Amino acid sequence: MSTGGIWSYPPGSGHQEGQALTGFAVEATDGVIGHVDRQADDTPLRHLIVDTGAWVFGRSLVIPAGTVTGIDLETRTITVACTRAEAKAAPRFRTDRETLDPEYLSAVGAYYAALPHGSGASG
Repeated sequence: MSTGGIWSYPPGSGHQEGQALTGFAVEATDGVIGHVDRQADDTPLRHLIVDTGAWVFGRSLVIPAGTVTGIDLETRTITVACTRAEAKAAPRFRTDRETLDPEYLSAVGAYYAALPHGSGASG
């Protein structure tokens, strides 16, 4: 399965080019994951770095843009097509250097693309 689509915001997600998402809350299908600490839109492998706070012991997560199902500018909330447990089980993000590592990003993309919710992302 190609994971190319997992790195692009899906049509209908509400994403607009140049839109700053830092600080937005991120909600899984079953509750809040955290908030956007950083976003990477200047790369073909677009993604969000989400700070989970105390939920995952201060851990951050890489969330591919293709998992975004909605962006609400009014409430500053991003919804994603995975559960909290699925996000928590994603390949562990430790350092910003990993966002430049094709092998790491390939593992993240394959993980999210294989989820039942993420399999609708095409690319």
